[in-house]
Amino acid sequence: MFEFVRRRRDRIAVVSALVVPVMICTALIPARTSLPNTDAALVLVAFIVAVAAFGNRAAGYLATLGTALWFDFFLTVPYERLTITHRTDVQTTTLLVLVGAGVTELAVAARRRARVVALDETLLAVVESTAALMARGESTDAVIDQVRVQLTSILALRACGFEPGAAQVRGPRLEPEGTLRWGAADWKVEEHGFPRDRIALPARYCGGVYGHFLLTPTPGTAPGLHARRTAVVLADLAAASLAGERTQPRR
Repeated sequence: MFEFVRRRRDRIAVVSALVVPVMICTALIPARTSLPNTDAALVLVAFIVAVAAFGNRAAGYLATLGTALWFDFFLTVPYERLTITHRTDVQTTTLLVLVGAGVTELAVAARRRARVVALDETLLAVVESTAALMARGESTDAVIDQVRVQLTSILALRACGFEPGAAQVRGPRLEPEGTLRWGAADWKVEEHGFPRDRIALPARYCGGVYGHFLLTPTPGTAPGLHARRTAVVLADLAAASLAGERTQPRR
């Protein structure tokens, strides 16, 4: 749902970046002989800021190029021509492009930081919910089922199963530091995404392996390092629940 909303918002921003600059510049035509071009440029910069904050990098740069183009065409002498004769207009147009590019990159960086913070909060909430389940004394089956659901969500999996026991599972495996190992080699998730093969995620506790979560990836997905490390923590919580169940005295 969030991805759909983001894509729709980006499309709206791109369309606005293509259409609105010419509308602003044509609206300023009646005042172009009395309105200083620097003031007109400030109006256009405000529009670039709005697009960059609302959309993505492409929308920000389209808005920057569009405002510079139509500013030159409609608001600088000679009018209705893509040429500039006054030195101050050249400087204003250049500054418009530079400021637009700078604002766009700042907006992209701010959105990236906001997404990281939101993701970290979501992953923390996932771990806390499983820890709370264990603290309430829920059964190991309930803990494992919840971890399976959570792993499917945070890693965008097609399926997730669990096999108890310490038997070695062949194929790629997710290591404690969040890296993916295939035999003796590291698989670069950021570059290649998850492989098509099923991935084993060991459930470890106090040096022992209590089972493996078997992850069936969705082709083309590349979960970030924080998500992969959170997956390891969740698997280890399941292992702790298994270990606690085995050490409980029989009644």
